[in-house]
Amino acid sequence: MSDLAALASRLERLEAESACRKCLSDYMELCDRLDETTDLEALGALFTRDAVWGGAGDRYAKDFGAHQGRAAIVGWLATFCTPPHFAMNAHFLSSEALHHTDEGVTGRWIMAQTPTFHDGQSFLMAARLEIDFRQEEGAWRMHRFSTRNLYARPVSDWTAPMQIPAPRPVAVGQ
Repeated sequence: MSDLAALASRLERLEAESACRKCLSDYMELCDRLDETTDLEALGALFTRDAVWGGAGDRYAKDFGAHQGRAAIVGWLATFCTPPHFAMNAHFLSSEALHHTDEGVTGRWIMAQTPTFHDGQSFLMAARLEIDFRQEEGAWRMHRFSTRNLYARPVSDWTAPMQIPAPRPVAVGQ
């Protein structure tokens, strides 16, 4: 392989990885604000037509089940929108590892989630995500989304009216 062909191949792989990261980031952003204004079409466009979204392990397989196909995934996610399931939600991703396969790109992450549900309960949750991405209609989309619970613990209200500690200002010239 020539140096130029090798460079083009490396660039293509890096662009694929970047597009997969953006796809997952867009998904998390939409999931952080699921309500009656959520663009479900945009949410669906992040998945291949024959995607599978599923909970793994005893807890999440029972809590979330598995959903086959873009329409089924979007239909299930829509149940979180009306009435809104979350009063507040935030997802945080870490420990990323991406690798290329013959079919596409596979990634894994550790996800922390800090939801407050509309019933007032707040939790600190963590899960292991394993996601296969495929290129479909010129875009990288999630093809297989698997989430496995690591822990979930109740916490007190995230938005308690407390003063955030900050250092006192230092006068200039002292």
